[in-house]
Amino acid sequence: MMRDEEPLQSGENDQIAARLREELARRRISRQALADMARISLSTLEKALSGSRPFSLATVVRIEDVLATALRPGSAAPSPPPDALLAPAHMGSYSRPAVRWIEGAYLTLRPAFSQPGAIYAYCTEIFWDSAGAHLRFTESERADRTFTQAGYVSMPNLSGHTYLVTSEEGQYRLIMLGRGTRERRMFGLLSTLQAGPGSQLLPVASPIALVPLEQIEDPHFGVLLAGNDFYAPYRQILDHAVASDFCRWHA
Repeated sequence: MMRDEEPLQSGENDQIAARLREELARRRISRQALADMARISLSTLEKALSGSRPFSLATVVRIEDVLATALRPGSAAPSPPPDALLAPAHMGSYSRPAVRWIEGAYLTLRPAFSQPGAIYAYCTEIFWDSAGAHLRFTESERADRTFTQAGYVSMPNLSGHTYLVTSEEGQYRLIMLGRGTRERRMFGLLSTLQAGPGSQLLPVASPIALVPLEQIEDPHFGVLLAGNDFYAPYRQILDHAVASDFCRWHA
């Protein structure tokens, strides 16, 4: 009998890797997001997919559990618990089928706090966490990778808004988005902390826009200054948040 941590045979590993790559492409989940959901290192996943180090049985089982999909030839798909398609009450009790539209990768735009007038562009990925039975999000392509965020998604019916919440040891960062447009674009407000003088952290808020990544040809990430080829179209998208009343400023 194979132990959980023993590597799989080469042929079986190749089949699992191919099946997993298909699932990632079909669901539009990044490898980093999958590694986070399955609680394995990105390095372990990358090496197994490339064939440089085989999957262990334990790793495959974790991945099958979070995807609710059988990857091993001849194995049955894991049976989700009865409430696995319903998010917890404090996140809005939304069902998986009702929120599939929001899953995917988004170009994320907000003002660059350190440079007035500049735009900061990065990627946000929203995906279903099968183990937790709710939506989660992760960020990538950030110029300041130290401050990359991840957390859960709340979608209560009462307000009709979507909340991307980071909670770390009592410290919160919140994105509040209005209803998605017909193009699945979302606009709203970011509330977070900005690094100030020395070790000081300052509360800051700004408009924010999320656009499905497949709608952007050759997306560009990082800090964009006026005059950059991407600045004008990105500025037009970001300004839509306030111009179309998705969020308001009050002094």
